[in-house]
Amino acid sequence: MRLAFWLYEGTALHGISRVTNSMKGVHTVYHAPQGDDYITATYTMLERTPQFPGLSISVVRGRDLAQGVSRLPTTLQQVDHHYHPELIVIAPSCSTALLQEDLHQLAAHSGVPNERLMVYALNPFRVSENEAADGLFTELVKRYAVSQEKTAAPSVNILGFTSLGFHLRANLTSITRMLQTLGITVNVVAPWGSSIEDFGRLPAAWLNIAPYREIGVNAAAYLEETFSMPSLTEAPLGVEPTMAWLRSLLAKLNALGAQRGVPPLAMPNLKAFSLDGLSAPSGVPWFARTADMESFSNKKAFVFGDATHTVGMVKFLHDELGMQIIGAGTYLEQHADWVRKELEGYLPSALMVTDRFQDVAQVIEDEMPDLVCGTQMERHSCRKLDVPCMVVCPPTHIENHLLGYYPFFGFAGADVIADRVYLSCKLGLEKHLIDFFGDAGLEYEDAPATEVQKVQSDGNEDLSPAVESTATVAPEPIELSDDGEMKWTDEAETMLKKVPFFVRKKVRKNTDTFARSIGEPVVTVDVFRKAKESLGG
Repeated sequence: MRLAFWLYEGTALHGISRVTNSMKGVHTVYHAPQGDDYITATYTMLERTPQFPGLSISVVRGRDLAQGVSRLPTTLQQVDHHYHPELIVIAPSCSTALLQEDLHQLAAHSGVPNERLMVYALNPFRVSENEAADGLFTELVKRYAVSQEKTAAPSVNILGFTSLGFHLRANLTSITRMLQTLGITVNVVAPWGSSIEDFGRLPAAWLNIAPYREIGVNAAAYLEETFSMPSLTEAPLGVEPTMAWLRSLLAKLNALGAQRGVPPLAMPNLKAFSLDGLSAPSGVPWFARTADMESFSNKKAFVFGDATHTVGMVKFLHDELGMQIIGAGTYLEQHADWVRKELEGYLPSALMVTDRFQDVAQVIEDEMPDLVCGTQMERHSCRKLDVPCMVVCPPTHIENHLLGYYPFFGFAGADVIADRVYLSCKLGLEKHLIDFFGDAGLEYEDAPATEVQKVQSDGNEDLSPAVESTATVAPEPIELSDDGEMKWTDEAETMLKKVPFFVRKKVRKNTDTFARSIGEPVVTVDVFRKAKESLGG
């Protein structure tokens, strides 16, 4: 029944397609029922490139099963004839696994040369998106990387960037700009935009950069073990992490250069990393000390996502913006130990590890943080609670696959993150101001639904609802509602409407808790004011 709910990770087919759709001259054939090529629509909608994904379905139909025949050999022949790919990756579906079909044998009967076929026969029931993508990428590296001479000048490979990645092209641009500033050549970017020939040239680089814990680290480990290529696996997410990333990169390359008699690389003036070449590379250190950001030191943040961005965002919010981290979690159980180690000392409680978005939504509702950094699913949950949320990792939506330059990596990425944190926390302020000073006749769906109480004057004329009555009416004791929530008087509800809508539910919840703690059966204006004073509002 879990398939009836949203999932943080896609299927193994989704992960395989993220790698193959990133490459040139590679075609994927799924031996699956009709409809498993949904990845084509997802890619076309989100990736925003002129390229169409190379993907075909070898349809498994009931009649074929009854007759004991398979369409896979014919499909491979047709793909080879029409597209002439350098490599065809053959992947199984759940149906194929249940039927225990031998894809190697079926592929051998297609007549397509064996060196142009690759059967990636994983178990689609046990392997999800990220593990499938990382596994296929590593297998491709093992298959095609060959020993060769190193480049004369310092060079690097950038590994793990795939289609449908989070702010993929902007992050890649940010990294390559920093490398150019240091005078370092990019040998190969893989799998994004690479070919089979490019995979063969991987060992020519001096060093591998694999910033994503989910995809690329295992390939980098293989290259290091087989070809003695050191790797840099940290993510330059934040100002200080970017500085540490640059220093580590230079140290590793200069150590290799000393063995080859190459002059060492030097760290240039930091202004060289800025977009204009004249100012500081990032405004975050200054911005974090401004009056606008000083108040963030008391704000509570909750982070949930994949491994790379959960670790990076917790450290950024805590170390660079001074926010209070009340909790964090990941949906990637296989990387949970690494996340725990990286965030040791940052979290007040145990790391949350779950793939059920309902559990995460419950934590958010219980804690009501000032900011949530998560996935598209946390954003949906937060909208129901009026909790500010920014998406920091997959699963994402179209707003995270942009044409413009919005990196999360590097100095420019730190500025983007700081801006989004600030705007996410402040979002809705303009609507609150309209509600407070007058809406000029505008109406909103969440405007007060109850009628304003009318106070009758001696002449039986209605006074303006903007005039607050000074009459005090003792409320009658009211019991809890059927759902266990406190009852509020109309006057208290009216006062609550003056609270900005994006924190209104949080204020209501805190006031309910305060009223119960002092034994009040109903929230009145007086109780509301006492709660505000007690909670420091």
